[in-house]
Amino acid sequence: MASPIVMVSSYPPRLCGIATFCEEAREFLQKHNPKREVLVISHTDGQGEGVFPLIDMSNRNWWKPIAGKIRELRPYAVHLEHEYGLYEYHDERGRSDGNAGFLELLDAITDFPTVIEPHTVHGRLTDFEADFIFNLCKRTDIVLLKCHYQKWRLDANFSMREWPTPRNIMVVPHGARPDHGYTLAQVVELRKELGFDNLPYLSKHLVGLIGWIQSNKRWDILTDMWEGIAEDIYNQTGEEWDLLAAGTMRDPNHKADYEKYKGDVELLEKKGLAHYYEFVPRGDIYYKMMAVCDFIVLPSTDETQSGTLARIIALNKPFITTAPMEGLTAQTLESGGGLLFTTKQMLREHIIELASNEDARMRMGNSLRKYLDTVVSWDIVAEQYKEAYRLARKAKKSKQPVTLPLEF
Repeated sequence: MASPIVMVSSYPPRLCGIATFCEEAREFLQKHNPKREVLVISHTDGQGEGVFPLIDMSNRNWWKPIAGKIRELRPYAVHLEHEYGLYEYHDERGRSDGNAGFLELLDAITDFPTVIEPHTVHGRLTDFEADFIFNLCKRTDIVLLKCHYQKWRLDANFSMREWPTPRNIMVVPHGARPDHGYTLAQVVELRKELGFDNLPYLSKHLVGLIGWIQSNKRWDILTDMWEGIAEDIYNQTGEEWDLLAAGTMRDPNHKADYEKYKGDVELLEKKGLAHYYEFVPRGDIYYKMMAVCDFIVLPSTDETQSGTLARIIALNKPFITTAPMEGLTAQTLESGGGLLFTTKQMLREHIIELASNEDARMRMGNSLRKYLDTVVSWDIVAEQYKEAYRLARKAKKSKQPVTLPLEF
C-alpha cells in the first residue's frame, strides 16, 4: 500500500458539522485514491477504523502526539480541517491560547506536504483572524477556501493592512453527495417510511426547516409568520401547505432557543399547520427528511459555509436563505437554485412565490442538479484535493512555494 493521506479533524460520533464533513470527504477521497489509505487523526472522542483519537485539548501541548503520529505514518499529504473552536486550549484561568498550538503543530510537521481547509474565513477579518490566517498561510503549502469571494476578500483584508497577500490559496467548494437524489416515486415511499402518511393533518406539500437547531438558525423568523403565509398560499392556489420542522439541539448553550423554536412549531402543529420531528441530522435520514419537502428555508443569521446547504444541493431542492450571508449567498448566486431575503416581507413573498409556481421550483431544481454535477459534487472536489496534494508535494520537493493567481 502506498503512503497514506492523513486527515486531522474532529470526527464522528462527535456531533459536529466538521466531523460530518470530514467523514464524507474521507469517503470520497478513499474512492478516488484506492491505492492509499485515508487515515484520520481526531479528537479523543473520534471512533472508527483508521481513526487515531489523539487530540486532547485539555493539554496545552496537545499537538505533540499528533506531530509524532504524523512522523510515524510518513504520509503522502497531511490534510487538516480547521475551525477555531476545535484547536483552542484554555488554561486554568480560562484564557485562550488563540490557536497557538495549531501553528506549533504546523511548525512541527513542516517536512510533510500540508493542505489546510479553514472553515471560518469571514469577509471582514478581525485583527486576530487576519494575523492568524497570515501565519497559517506562511506555515502550509496550500490553503483551501470554500468560495471565490473569500479569496478576493482576503486580498482586500491584507491589502488594507499593507500586508502581502498569500499566493498559496486554492478555491475548493464544500462537497455535496452526488448519490442521494430521489425520484418522485421514492419520495412517496419516504413519506410512508417516516410515518407522515399517518398524520392526517399533514398536507402533501411541505416547506422544510431541517437541521441542527441553534440560536443562529432563527427558525422563529419563519414560524412567527407561518400561519398567515399558509393562509395566503391557500387563497392563491387552493392548495394546503404545511411546515416540516425537523432536527435537534447540538449545543447545550442553545437550549433556551431550542425549546422556544420547538415550542413554536408545536403550537402550529396543534392548529394542523406544521409537524415537528426530532432527529439527529446525520446520515441517510438527514437526506430523507429534506427529500419529502418541496423546498427548504434556511434562515441563518450567522453562517460561513453550511453542511445543511450541501445536502439541499445534493437533493436539488430549491431553497430560500438569508443575505448577505457569505458562503450561503455566494452559493445561492452561483447555483441559481435559491432565493435570497433580507427582510421578513421578502421571505414571505419568496415562500408564496415558490409554493405558487411549480415551474419555478422545477427550474431551480434543475439548476441545482447542474451545479452539483459540474461544480460541487464530492467526486469533483476529491479530484481537486488530489491536485492540492500534488502541488504541495511539488513545493516540498522543489523547495519553491506554491504561487497561484489572485482571484481579481
